[in-house]
Amino acid sequence: MDDQSKLIMDLRSKLSSFQTRVKELEAENAKLTSIVSTCTCRHESELFKALQKTRLVLGDRKDLQYSRCGRTDKGVSSVGQVVALLLRSKQKEPGGDTSEGLVDEGPDDEELDYVKILNGVLPDDIRVIGWCPAPVNFSARFSCLSREYIYFFWRENLNILVMESSCKRLIGEHDFRNFCKMDAANVHNYKRCITSFDICPCNGSDQLMLMKIKGSAFLWHQVRCMVAVLFLVGQGLESPDVIDVLLDVDKTPRKPQYKMAPEVPLVLQYCEFEGLNFKCSSDARRALQLHLEKECRAYKLQSAIFQEALLSLSSTEDDGSLASNKTKKKVSSHVPLMSRPTEPSYDERRAKLTFSVAARHESVVAKQDTRCL
Repeated sequence: MDDQSKLIMDLRSKLSSFQTRVKELEAENAKLTSIVSTCTCRHESELFKALQKTRLVLGDRKDLQYSRCGRTDKGVSSVGQVVALLLRSKQKEPGGDTSEGLVDEGPDDEELDYVKILNGVLPDDIRVIGWCPAPVNFSARFSCLSREYIYFFWRENLNILVMESSCKRLIGEHDFRNFCKMDAANVHNYKRCITSFDICPCNGSDQLMLMKIKGSAFLWHQVRCMVAVLFLVGQGLESPDVIDVLLDVDKTPRKPQYKMAPEVPLVLQYCEFEGLNFKCSSDARRALQLHLEKECRAYKLQSAIFQEALLSLSSTEDDGSLASNKTKKKVSSHVPLMSRPTEPSYDERRAKLTFSVAARHESVVAKQDTRCL
Protein backbone atom coordinates (compact mmCIF):
# COMPACT_ATOMS: atom_id res chain seq x y z
CA MET A 1 0.00 0.00 0.00
CA ASP A 2 1.49 3.34 -1.08
CA ASP A 3 1.66 6.46 1.09
CA GLN A 4 -1.30 8.12 -0.65
CA SER A 5 -3.57 5.14 0.05
CA LYS A 6 -2.49 5.11 3.70
CA LEU A 7 -3.23 8.84 3.95
CA ILE A 8 -6.69 8.35 2.46
CA MET A 9 -7.44 5.51 4.87
CA ASP A 10 -6.22 7.60 7.79
CA LEU A 11 -8.39 10.55 6.77
CA ARG A 12 -11.41 8.28 6.33
CA SER A 13 -10.81 6.84 9.77
CA LYS A 14 -10.61 10.27 11.37
CA LEU A 15 -13.68 11.46 9.46
CA SER A 16 -15.61 8.42 10.63
CA SER A 17 -14.55 9.00 14.24
CA PHE A 18 -15.60 12.64 14.04
CA GLN A 19 -18.97 11.64 12.60
CA THR A 20 -19.43 9.16 15.43
CA ARG A 21 -18.53 11.78 18.01
CA VAL A 22 -20.96 14.27 16.47
CA LYS A 23 -23.75 11.70 16.76
CA GLU A 24 -22.81 11.05 20.39
CA LEU A 25 -22.86 14.77 21.17
CA GLU A 26 -26.22 15.18 19.43
CA ALA A 27 -27.61 12.29 21.49
CA GLU A 28 -26.23 13.81 24.71
CA ASN A 29 -27.67 17.21 23.79
CA ALA A 30 -31.09 15.69 23.11
CA LYS A 31 -30.95 13.86 26.44
CA LEU A 32 -29.98 17.00 28.36
CA THR A 33 -32.65 19.03 26.56
CA SER A 34 -35.22 16.45 27.58
CA ILE A 35 -34.06 16.56 31.20
CA VAL A 36 -34.12 20.37 31.29
CA SER A 37 -37.60 20.49 29.78
CA THR A 38 -39.00 18.16 32.43
CA CYS A 39 -36.93 19.30 35.43
CA THR A 40 -38.94 22.17 36.88
CA CYS A 41 -39.71 23.43 40.33
CA ARG A 42 -43.05 22.55 41.87
CA HIS A 43 -44.45 26.05 41.47
CA GLU A 44 -43.62 26.10 37.77
CA SER A 45 -45.11 22.64 37.32
CA GLU A 46 -48.31 23.65 39.11
CA LEU A 47 -48.58 26.79 36.99
CA PHE A 48 -48.47 24.77 33.78
CA LYS A 49 -51.02 22.31 35.14
CA ALA A 50 -53.33 25.27 35.79
CA LEU A 51 -52.68 26.75 32.34
CA GLN A 52 -53.51 23.44 30.69
CA LYS A 53 -56.54 22.78 32.90
CA THR A 54 -58.01 26.18 32.05
CA ARG A 55 -57.03 25.74 28.39
CA LEU A 56 -55.17 29.01 28.31
CA VAL A 57 -52.31 27.33 26.44
CA LEU A 58 -51.88 24.76 23.72
CA GLY A 59 -48.67 22.92 22.84
CA ASP A 60 -45.39 22.58 24.71
CA ARG A 61 -43.13 25.25 26.18
CA LYS A 62 -41.13 25.78 23.00
CA ASP A 63 -44.33 26.70 21.15
CA LEU A 64 -45.33 29.04 23.98
CA GLN A 65 -42.00 30.94 23.97
CA TYR A 66 -41.89 30.48 27.74
CA SER A 67 -39.34 32.35 29.86
CA ARG A 68 -39.01 33.16 33.56
CA CYS A 69 -37.22 36.03 35.23
CA GLY A 70 -35.46 34.39 38.15
CA ARG A 71 -34.51 30.91 39.23
CA THR A 72 -35.42 30.15 42.83
CA ASP A 73 -33.90 27.20 44.67
CA LYS A 74 -36.05 24.60 46.37
CA GLY A 75 -37.38 26.12 49.59
CA VAL A 76 -36.96 29.73 48.39
CA SER A 77 -40.11 31.86 48.10
CA SER A 78 -41.04 34.57 45.63
CA VAL A 79 -43.56 37.38 45.66
CA GLY A 80 -42.23 39.05 42.52
CA GLN A 81 -41.49 36.27 40.04
CA VAL A 82 -42.36 37.08 36.42
CA VAL A 83 -42.92 34.62 33.58
CA ALA A 84 -43.71 35.27 29.93
CA LEU A 85 -45.54 33.04 27.47
CA LEU A 86 -48.17 33.03 24.74
CA LEU A 87 -51.74 32.71 26.05
CA ARG A 88 -55.19 32.31 24.57
CA SER A 89 -56.67 35.79 24.12
CA LYS A 90 -59.97 37.52 23.30
CA GLN A 91 -58.04 40.16 21.37
CA LYS A 92 -57.69 39.78 17.62
CA GLU A 93 -54.65 40.17 15.44
CA PRO A 94 -54.73 42.43 12.37
CA GLY A 95 -55.75 39.45 10.26
CA GLY A 96 -58.90 39.08 12.31
CA ASP A 97 -58.13 35.76 13.98
CA THR A 98 -58.21 35.37 17.74
CA SER A 99 -54.60 35.25 18.83
CA GLU A 100 -53.16 32.71 21.19
CA GLY A 101 -50.18 35.00 21.40
CA LEU A 102 -49.60 38.67 22.01
CA VAL A 103 -52.58 40.75 23.09
CA ASP A 104 -52.94 44.47 22.43
CA GLU A 105 -53.38 46.61 25.49
CA GLY A 106 -56.99 47.59 25.95
CA PRO A 107 -59.70 47.86 28.62
CA ASP A 108 -59.60 45.08 31.20
CA ASP A 109 -63.14 43.96 30.33
CA GLU A 110 -62.05 43.22 26.76
CA GLU A 111 -59.59 40.52 27.82
CA LEU A 112 -59.76 37.27 29.72
CA ASP A 113 -59.41 37.67 33.48
CA TYR A 114 -56.20 35.64 33.66
CA VAL A 115 -55.63 36.30 37.37
CA LYS A 116 -59.10 35.13 38.39
CA ILE A 117 -59.06 32.11 36.07
CA LEU A 118 -55.68 30.79 37.20
CA ASN A 119 -56.09 31.49 40.91
CA GLY A 120 -59.29 29.47 40.80
CA VAL A 121 -57.33 26.26 40.13
CA LEU A 122 -53.86 26.89 41.62
CA PRO A 123 -52.83 25.43 45.01
CA ASP A 124 -53.25 27.69 48.07
CA ASP A 125 -49.55 28.58 48.27
CA ILE A 126 -49.29 29.73 44.64
CA ARG A 127 -51.03 32.82 43.30
CA VAL A 128 -50.93 35.03 40.21
CA ILE A 129 -51.13 38.71 41.18
CA GLY A 130 -51.22 40.41 37.78
CA TRP A 131 -50.73 40.16 34.03
CA CYS A 132 -49.54 42.46 31.28
CA PRO A 133 -49.29 42.37 27.46
CA ALA A 134 -45.68 42.29 26.28
CA PRO A 135 -43.69 42.98 23.09
CA VAL A 136 -43.03 40.12 20.67
CA ASN A 137 -39.30 39.96 21.51
CA PHE A 138 -39.86 40.12 25.28
CA SER A 139 -37.98 37.71 27.55
CA ALA A 140 -38.77 37.54 31.25
CA ARG A 141 -35.12 36.67 31.85
CA PHE A 142 -33.15 38.90 29.49
CA SER A 143 -35.51 41.90 29.45
CA CYS A 144 -35.29 42.26 33.23
CA LEU A 145 -33.44 45.41 34.33
CA SER A 146 -32.89 44.39 37.95
CA ARG A 147 -33.88 41.87 40.59
CA GLU A 148 -34.35 42.43 44.29
CA TYR A 149 -34.08 39.78 47.01
CA ILE A 150 -34.81 40.02 50.71
CA TYR A 151 -33.45 37.71 53.39
CA PHE A 152 -35.13 37.52 56.81
CA PHE A 153 -33.13 36.73 59.95
CA TRP A 154 -33.22 37.17 63.72
CA ARG A 155 -30.94 39.75 65.32
CA GLU A 156 -29.93 37.51 68.27
CA ASN A 157 -26.26 38.20 69.11
CA LEU A 158 -25.25 39.53 65.69
CA ASN A 159 -23.34 42.79 65.43
CA ILE A 160 -25.69 44.57 63.02
CA LEU A 161 -23.54 47.72 62.75
CA VAL A 162 -20.55 45.70 61.56
CA MET A 163 -22.74 43.75 59.14
CA GLU A 164 -24.19 46.98 57.75
CA SER A 165 -20.75 48.43 57.01
CA SER A 166 -19.49 45.09 55.66
CA CYS A 167 -22.34 44.55 53.18
CA LYS A 168 -21.48 47.86 51.49
CA ARG A 169 -18.23 46.26 50.30
CA LEU A 170 -20.31 44.01 48.05
CA ILE A 171 -21.91 46.94 46.19
CA GLY A 172 -20.64 47.57 42.66
CA GLU A 173 -19.35 45.28 39.93
CA HIS A 174 -17.19 42.44 41.25
CA ASP A 175 -16.22 38.91 40.35
CA PHE A 176 -18.43 36.87 42.70
CA ARG A 177 -17.05 33.40 41.92
CA ASN A 178 -16.18 32.96 45.62
CA PHE A 179 -19.77 33.84 46.55
CA CYS A 180 -21.67 31.30 44.44
CA LYS A 181 -21.94 27.70 43.37
CA MET A 182 -19.70 27.59 40.31
CA ASP A 183 -20.99 26.13 37.06
CA ALA A 184 -17.82 26.16 34.96
CA ALA A 185 -19.42 24.15 32.16
CA ASN A 186 -22.01 26.83 31.36
CA VAL A 187 -20.99 30.07 33.11
CA HIS A 188 -17.74 31.78 32.11
CA ASN A 189 -18.31 35.32 33.36
CA TYR A 190 -18.72 35.67 37.13
CA LYS A 191 -18.86 39.45 37.22
CA ARG A 192 -22.15 40.80 38.54
CA CYS A 193 -23.24 44.27 39.68
CA ILE A 194 -24.89 44.82 43.05
CA THR A 195 -26.59 48.23 43.06
CA SER A 196 -27.77 48.30 46.68
CA PHE A 197 -27.37 46.21 49.82
CA ASP A 198 -29.16 47.27 53.01
CA ILE A 199 -29.90 45.76 56.42
CA CYS A 200 -32.90 47.06 58.35
CA PRO A 201 -35.61 46.02 60.86
CA CYS A 202 -38.62 44.19 59.45
CA ASN A 203 -41.83 46.19 59.92
CA GLY A 204 -40.40 48.08 62.88
CA SER A 205 -39.41 44.95 64.82
CA ASP A 206 -36.36 45.17 67.05
CA GLN A 207 -35.58 41.47 66.63
CA LEU A 208 -36.68 40.41 63.15
CA MET A 209 -34.33 41.88 60.56
CA LEU A 210 -33.97 41.70 56.80
CA MET A 211 -31.29 42.17 54.17
CA LYS A 212 -32.38 43.80 50.92
CA ILE A 213 -30.14 43.09 47.93
CA LYS A 214 -30.66 44.57 44.48
CA GLY A 215 -28.65 43.81 41.35
CA SER A 216 -28.89 43.44 37.60
CA ALA A 217 -28.44 39.66 37.81
CA PHE A 218 -27.24 37.03 40.25
CA LEU A 219 -25.18 33.84 40.09
CA TRP A 220 -26.33 30.44 41.34
CA HIS A 221 -26.67 30.61 45.18
CA GLN A 222 -24.98 34.03 45.20
CA VAL A 223 -27.34 35.66 47.70
CA ARG A 224 -27.18 32.76 50.16
CA CYS A 225 -23.37 32.73 49.98
CA MET A 226 -23.10 36.48 50.60
CA VAL A 227 -25.48 36.21 53.54
CA ALA A 228 -23.51 33.27 55.01
CA VAL A 229 -20.26 35.27 55.03
CA LEU A 230 -22.02 38.30 56.53
CA PHE A 231 -23.35 36.10 59.34
CA LEU A 232 -19.78 35.00 60.12
CA VAL A 233 -18.76 38.65 60.26
CA GLY A 234 -21.74 39.54 62.43
CA GLN A 235 -20.87 36.75 64.87
CA GLY A 236 -17.34 38.11 65.19
CA LEU A 237 -15.88 34.94 63.68
CA GLU A 238 -14.50 36.71 60.61
CA SER A 239 -13.12 40.17 59.97
CA PRO A 240 -15.01 42.42 57.51
CA ASP A 241 -11.79 42.36 55.45
CA VAL A 242 -12.53 38.75 54.48
CA ILE A 243 -15.09 40.09 51.99
CA ASP A 244 -12.39 42.05 50.14
CA VAL A 245 -10.13 39.00 50.16
CA LEU A 246 -12.85 36.80 48.64
CA LEU A 247 -13.64 39.41 45.99
CA ASP A 248 -9.98 39.48 44.91
CA VAL A 249 -10.01 36.42 42.65
CA ASP A 250 -6.38 36.94 41.64
CA LYS A 251 -5.26 36.40 45.22
CA THR A 252 -8.10 33.99 46.05
CA PRO A 253 -8.82 31.94 42.90
CA ARG A 254 -10.25 29.03 44.93
CA LYS A 255 -13.39 29.40 47.02
CA PRO A 256 -13.00 28.29 50.67
CA GLN A 257 -15.51 25.65 51.69
CA TYR A 258 -18.36 27.09 53.76
CA LYS A 259 -22.05 26.46 54.29
CA MET A 260 -24.59 28.61 52.51
CA ALA A 261 -27.25 30.41 54.54
CA PRO A 262 -30.57 28.49 54.82
CA GLU A 263 -32.94 28.80 51.87
CA VAL A 264 -36.28 29.30 53.66
CA PRO A 265 -35.81 33.00 54.70
CA LEU A 266 -34.88 34.03 51.13
CA VAL A 267 -37.52 35.73 48.97
CA LEU A 268 -37.36 37.02 45.39
CA GLN A 269 -39.08 40.33 46.10
CA TYR A 270 -39.21 42.26 42.85
CA CYS A 271 -38.24 42.11 39.17
CA GLU A 272 -37.92 45.41 37.31
CA PHE A 273 -38.95 45.85 33.67
CA GLU A 274 -39.28 48.86 31.41
CA GLY A 275 -42.74 49.74 30.10
CA LEU A 276 -44.70 46.92 31.75
CA ASN A 277 -47.84 47.81 33.71
CA PHE A 278 -49.32 44.77 35.42
CA LYS A 279 -53.08 44.74 35.94
CA CYS A 280 -55.62 42.82 37.96
CA SER A 281 -59.41 43.06 37.87
CA SER A 282 -61.17 44.37 40.98
CA ASP A 283 -62.86 40.99 41.52
CA ALA A 284 -59.58 39.10 41.25
CA ARG A 285 -57.82 41.60 43.51
CA ARG A 286 -60.47 41.27 46.21
CA ALA A 287 -60.38 37.46 46.02
CA LEU A 288 -56.59 37.53 46.22
CA GLN A 289 -56.64 39.83 49.25
CA LEU A 290 -59.13 37.60 51.09
CA HIS A 291 -57.05 34.52 50.30
CA LEU A 292 -53.80 36.06 51.57
CA GLU A 293 -55.50 37.34 54.73
CA LYS A 294 -56.83 33.83 55.36
CA GLU A 295 -53.36 32.34 54.90
CA CYS A 296 -51.86 34.92 57.31
CA ARG A 297 -54.44 34.06 59.97
CA ALA A 298 -53.73 30.35 59.56
CA TYR A 299 -49.99 30.86 60.12
CA LYS A 300 -50.68 33.16 63.10
CA LEU A 301 -52.78 30.40 64.64
CA GLN A 302 -49.91 27.96 64.24
CA SER A 303 -47.54 30.48 65.81
CA ALA A 304 -49.94 30.93 68.75
CA ILE A 305 -50.02 27.17 69.30
CA PHE A 306 -46.22 26.92 69.45
CA GLN A 307 -46.11 29.97 71.72
CA GLU A 308 -48.53 28.25 74.08
CA ALA A 309 -46.28 25.18 74.09
CA LEU A 310 -43.34 27.37 75.08
CA LEU A 311 -45.32 28.95 77.91
CA SER A 312 -46.33 25.52 79.20
CA LEU A 313 -42.68 24.77 79.88
CA SER A 314 -42.71 27.36 82.66
CA SER A 315 -45.18 25.20 84.63
CA THR A 316 -42.70 22.33 84.88
CA GLU A 317 -39.74 22.09 87.25
CA ASP A 318 -36.27 20.78 86.54
CA ASP A 319 -35.60 17.45 88.22
CA GLY A 320 -31.96 17.68 89.25
CA SER A 321 -31.88 14.01 90.24
CA LEU A 322 -32.38 13.05 86.62
CA ALA A 323 -29.60 15.26 85.33
CA SER A 324 -27.44 13.44 82.85
CA ASN A 325 -23.84 12.73 83.78
CA LYS A 326 -22.89 12.22 80.17
CA THR A 327 -20.21 14.40 78.69
CA LYS A 328 -21.59 17.46 76.98
CA LYS A 329 -21.31 17.60 73.22
CA LYS A 330 -18.09 19.25 72.23
CA VAL A 331 -18.62 22.56 70.46
CA SER A 332 -16.51 22.71 67.33
CA SER A 333 -14.16 25.68 67.13
CA HIS A 334 -14.39 28.07 64.20
CA VAL A 335 -11.90 27.55 61.40
CA PRO A 336 -11.13 30.85 59.60
CA LEU A 337 -12.37 30.91 56.02
CA MET A 338 -8.94 31.46 54.54
CA SER A 339 -7.56 28.45 56.45
CA ARG A 340 -10.18 26.02 55.17
CA PRO A 341 -9.94 23.51 52.32
CA THR A 342 -10.82 25.08 48.99
CA GLU A 343 -12.86 24.11 45.97
CA PRO A 344 -11.23 23.83 42.52
CA SER A 345 -10.70 27.15 40.75
CA TYR A 346 -12.51 28.03 37.53
CA ASP A 347 -9.41 27.27 35.44
CA GLU A 348 -8.97 23.91 37.15
CA ARG A 349 -12.60 23.02 36.51
CA ARG A 350 -12.32 24.01 32.85
CA ALA A 351 -9.11 21.99 32.44
CA LYS A 352 -10.84 18.95 33.91
CA LEU A 353 -13.79 19.37 31.56
CA THR A 354 -11.48 19.73 28.56
CA PHE A 355 -9.52 16.65 29.61
CA SER A 356 -12.74 14.62 29.93
CA VAL A 357 -13.87 15.62 26.43
CA ALA A 358 -10.42 14.82 24.98
CA ALA A 359 -10.37 11.43 26.75
CA ARG A 360 -13.76 10.53 25.30
CA HIS A 361 -12.60 11.60 21.84
CA GLU A 362 -9.44 9.48 22.06
CA SER A 363 -11.54 6.53 23.14
CA VAL A 364 -13.75 6.90 20.08
CA VAL A 365 -10.70 7.15 17.78
CA ALA A 366 -9.15 4.06 19.36
CA LYS A 367 -12.33 2.07 18.82
CA GLN A 368 -12.53 3.25 15.22
CA ASP A 369 -8.87 2.30 14.58
CA THR A 370 -9.58 -1.16 15.99
CA ARG A 371 -12.41 -1.59 13.51
CA CYS A 372 -10.12 -0.55 10.65
CA LEU A 373 -7.55 -3.17 11.62
